[in-house]
Amino acid sequence: MKRKWIPMVILLTITLIPAMALGAAFQGSIQGFNCVTQGQVCPIGKEDPMIAAESIFVLQTQDGKWYFVPNVDQGILAKHLNEMVMIDGELNMKFNAIKAASIQVMENMKWRKVWSIDLQDEIYSDVLGSHPLKRGQ
Repeated sequence: MKRKWIPMVILLTITLIPAMALGAAFQGSIQGFNCVTQGQVCPIGKEDPMIAAESIFVLQTQDGKWYFVPNVDQGILAKHLNEMVMIDGELNMKFNAIKAASIQVMENMKWRKVWSIDLQDEIYSDVLGSHPLKRGQ
């Protein structure tokens, strides 16, 4: 009986691994998607034209891996193009994406929080009276 269960448990574990989300802190720089897929660093000193030419920005880590950050507005990511950032969030390996909880930028050898879900929700409440997705709840 045990021999039947072992392969099933192994198969189930292997099947579920890509769907699992792993919470962690990811460090790297914000780069344009076209730059990273072509193996280049976005031109330093030409950030504004690069932002105009790109529509998708990703986090690229020092080991060359890159991750989408779909729950953060692309304008926020573009603002930090070529900057060292740390994104706290959950990694979805299936979609190569991080669901960010907060973003910090390295300034003067210290991390400074520039975005978080809590800060964004607070702005929605202050400006709009409530979060647009939470109205009527």
